[in-house]
Amino acid sequence: MTAAVAIKDSEVAVDEEGYLVNLADWNEEVANAMAAEDNIALTENHWEVINFLRDYYAEYQVAPAIRVLTKAIGKKLGPEKGNSKYLYELFPYGPAKQACRYAGLPKPTGCI
Repeated sequence: MTAAVAIKDSEVAVDEEGYLVNLADWNEEVANAMAAEDNIALTENHWEVINFLRDYYAEYQVAPAIRVLTKAIGKKLGPEKGNSKYLYELFPYGPAKQACRYAGLPKPTGCI
């Protein structure tokens, strides 16, 4: 049995950990639906990280682990956003894992 995330009148397939089975199924509605399941309303700050991750994945074909994510965000968005405290405030279930899931990316390498 494949799990799914409900989006309006349809569903998209996800694996047992909630990551998209088909990365091409992603859109902003999918991200908002996944966040709603976690009782999170995505803000501009969330989208900044989500869009950063999507760009990173497009360039490197890999979802970054938390340490790489924190450093890369710090370089691009500044030190006030490139730190674990800020990222955990946005994504309390783990910035790399949760943000990658909302971004429609595979589970980051090195994440349990």
